[in-house]
Amino acid sequence: MQRLLAFGALIILFVGFSIASPYFLTFDNVIGILLATAVNGILALGVTFVIISGGIDLSVGTVLTVSAVMTGVFITNNHWPIWLGMLGGILTGGLAGFVNGVVIAKMKIPPFIATLGMLNVTKGLALVISGLKPIYFNDTPIFRSLAMDSIIGQVIPKLDIPNAVLVLFMAAIIANLILSKTVFGRYNFAIGSNEEATRLSGVNVDAWKIGVYTLCGLFAGLAGVVIAARLNSAQPALGAGYELDAIAATVIGGTSLSGGEGSIVGTVIGAFIISTLTNGLRILSVPQELQLVVTGCIVVLAVYADILRRRRK
Repeated sequence: MQRLLAFGALIILFVGFSIASPYFLTFDNVIGILLATAVNGILALGVTFVIISGGIDLSVGTVLTVSAVMTGVFITNNHWPIWLGMLGGILTGGLAGFVNGVVIAKMKIPPFIATLGMLNVTKGLALVISGLKPIYFNDTPIFRSLAMDSIIGQVIPKLDIPNAVLVLFMAAIIANLILSKTVFGRYNFAIGSNEEATRLSGVNVDAWKIGVYTLCGLFAGLAGVVIAARLNSAQPALGAGYELDAIAATVIGGTSLSGGEGSIVGTVIGAFIISTLTNGLRILSVPQELQLVVTGCIVVLAVYADILRRRRK
């Protein structure tokens, strides 16, 4: 029901902003919404797994940043092949997620505190490794082309959708298969629903928790590679605040903060709601501070709707 409500809200936003401004439904603006959703959506996919397991990850924004910076170091500074540099960036995110998982599962530190610490660690590492300066990919223009060119546009010239958007949908398909069709996904739901009962059933909860946070880190690393390619640079101070939008998208899409419930489809819808709302308010010249107020209110309402739904159950 909450996914249906979220989809209905997305349609209402599109219709409302289209009526309010003739520029909203222009092709360039819709592409802008899709590009904005690509990065936030990929981040939110990883956060979905974590929240379903009953945890939280506040570090995904800065893990994105350090992954982008490491991609820049590998490709620009070390002159690695592009595919290897991209893989290195993604694995950097996976390493950060693995450390989060170990700290939470083995040291029993609450996820909020553990990932808050990782937020500061990765934020500092991004600044130190980059030397406080952006790393540009001017010597490898094909890197930006991987995200901003359009495979679809080569087949259908009038449908020039950037490849970064396709990466989001492919990542969402993979995430949905993992969550709904694998043992990993079933244990993820089980841990979030009742961790102690899952442990008493013979499941190695600590190992699966580490896997969940590692997967979240891999998605954050992928988002870092995508945003670095989109901007043609690795900005060492860019990712702060991205974690809030990712969590907001996940919650708006119907994933319960209490754990044990959520879906990838809902998360993608939630990501589109956040991007559409931000874009529409910007077109209507609403001040940025008021945009944050509106987004915050929507997140609170989404959480309250989840609480009411659980009470009825």
